[in-house]
Amino acid sequence: MEMASAAGIALVGKELRPLETTTYGVGEMIRDAIERGCRKFLVGIGGSATNDGGIGMLTALGYEFLDSSGMPVGICTKDLANIASVKMENRIPHLDECKFQVACDVTNPLCGKNGATYVYGPQKSVTEDIQAELDAAMANYASVTKGYLGVDNAKAAGAGAAGGLGYTFLSYLQGELQPGIELVMKAVGMEQAIREADLVFTGEGRLDHQSAMGKAPVGIAALAKKYGAKVIALAGSVTDDAAICNARGIDAFFPILRNIVTLDEAMQPETAEKNLRCTAEQIMRLIAAFQ
Repeated sequence: MEMASAAGIALVGKELRPLETTTYGVGEMIRDAIERGCRKFLVGIGGSATNDGGIGMLTALGYEFLDSSGMPVGICTKDLANIASVKMENRIPHLDECKFQVACDVTNPLCGKNGATYVYGPQKSVTEDIQAELDAAMANYASVTKGYLGVDNAKAAGAGAAGGLGYTFLSYLQGELQPGIELVMKAVGMEQAIREADLVFTGEGRLDHQSAMGKAPVGIAALAKKYGAKVIALAGSVTDDAAICNARGIDAFFPILRNIVTLDEAMQPETAEKNLRCTAEQIMRLIAAFQ
């Protein structure tokens, strides 16, 4: 399952409210799957709109986060600072039987200048004036968790993914964080599909320096190079620092936008499909012209 389908930034629209977003819906998806008999999960945690440390998800699974008076604190980012204790007696049945493989493409820790709030908060409308406060709140959550569970995963690679959801899977659900591209390629048989290819297309919404840090395009490129294929990446937008991707196996990359449009217009499925098709056609025409 994909956490972004319940708590993704694309679902929020223009009015991002970082203090009020929650992963509660992700927990509802997991709970529903468990009730239907699922015990093995592959969860993608990219593209989140949340910075709640995963307390929303855990609340939906029966965990209780309480303040100093023993009252529930809530399920959102703004509630992290008030956590004083954790109750786990009412967790949903069969949770201990579940195995969680988590597709995680980043290596950020939970807190600090390289953590969830400072690195990914701005794209969720976390402003500079509240970054320190929210980071401290996240640290409080980690401290209480350490006291109750006896584990300290705050500095683990990927703990800061999806607004701290990586940390929650590691600490509360014994999840295993793995590069998303490796999990997905294995699940869909990508290596077998690429084995005989001469040319491979890949891409993502925005190609930038982070794309070279284990994200899908570079993962596909590494596999393609294993079999000597050329790799072309297509993206909705391309930043100036995306050139680092050329050194990681992507032979060439192209933005697909053909006109000046708003972000909402660019992300409409029919528009994106048309732009992808038209750009790919022109690339193939260029290749054919030199053969």
